[in-house]
Amino acid sequence: MIRRLDSGQLLAVSEAWRALWLSRLVVWGAGIFAFLKLGGASVAEVPPVAQTSNFGFTLLTRPAVAYDSANYLTIARDGYSYLDLTAFYPLYPALISGVGTIVRSDIFAGIGLSIASFAVALYLLHRLVQLELGDAHARTTVLVMAFFPTALFFSAVYTEGLFLALSVGAFYSARRGWWARAAVLAMLASATRNTGVLLLLPLVAMYLHGPRENPAPGPRIRPDFAWLALVPLGLAAFFVYLHFHTGDAFTSFTATKEIWGRETEPLAGLWQGAEAAARSLAQIAAPSSDSLPTDTYENTGDLSNPLVLAQVNLLDFAFLAFAIVACAGALRRLPLAYGLYAAAGIVVPLSAPAPYEPLMSMPRYLAVLFPLHIWLALQLGRGRRLEAALVAMGALLALLAAEFANYNWVA
Repeated sequence: MIRRLDSGQLLAVSEAWRALWLSRLVVWGAGIFAFLKLGGASVAEVPPVAQTSNFGFTLLTRPAVAYDSANYLTIARDGYSYLDLTAFYPLYPALISGVGTIVRSDIFAGIGLSIASFAVALYLLHRLVQLELGDAHARTTVLVMAFFPTALFFSAVYTEGLFLALSVGAFYSARRGWWARAAVLAMLASATRNTGVLLLLPLVAMYLHGPRENPAPGPRIRPDFAWLALVPLGLAAFFVYLHFHTGDAFTSFTATKEIWGRETEPLAGLWQGAEAAARSLAQIAAPSSDSLPTDTYENTGDLSNPLVLAQVNLLDFAFLAFAIVACAGALRRLPLAYGLYAAAGIVVPLSAPAPYEPLMSMPRYLAVLFPLHIWLALQLGRGRRLEAALVAMGALLALLAAEFANYNWVA
């Protein structure tokens, strides 16, 4: 028997759907327009796994396939066929492989999985914020999330959409007191990205301090607390696989260092990012024709152009500044678990800076830290302030989507 949705669920479906299609219209519209206007990347720049001679197919998929997309598609097709691929975690490409056998296209499978996951994430986020702050703030939050400037990755062949759905689902389940479900979703998140294991911190905080519905009387620690031991198992399972596949359980960390030059230095990205931003201002004020050595580290791409790198470093630092303010706000205005999760999600990339772009991918990493978006929604409220913010975010979202569609570096 199919259970009918209540009014709160219907509202969440309606508002999540509106945020989804409006924001994806911006992403696809800007991406396709830029591809047609600028001609897109040369064939040499597009990885073979993402190449096709069908122009219509290329046009339709350009806003969703670039850079790391090729790695996920390669894993889906060939598995971990070379060591660099171990930097990418297995759940998302495994799902692409499974769905791809049905729809007969791994690219369509990846895009479909990302969009479906993002739709679920927006619905669950609306439901979560309904519980915490009410309907009005839930509506604002899903709009802020959908139009965040790097929200283009939620529909790309990247892990962002799936990871967001699993992490919000874990929070929502914990908020409702469904600890087995929360633990399983967090475990799957840790098999999607290594930062999924960070969900253990807010889930423990929520178990011990709330908020949650109908807390059981009796001891603070009860048998259902043991479910949270599942959270790291997704990550641990991948390490076990790597041990038998490569002989080194921690090959993924070695690959991360070799590909992007990331070194573990606690919070070093904070001052390195600030220094890079200061240098970038000077570079823009007095441009130089020097380029980075091509053999410095892999994946420099258009970042070998010093002016492009300067712009990227400034953008990264601007996103970090927003993150620090928003995290402080989340710690002050939201339940403890939300602020802890946001803080942990910022500290981890800050502790693994990359050469030349210390805050590499920070704008993309912030997209999935939903407590930051909840806080921003609280600040914007309703009315003209919200409308102006959405217009500004939508414009930057369109710009970044256009860059992404033409294989220019975006987070």
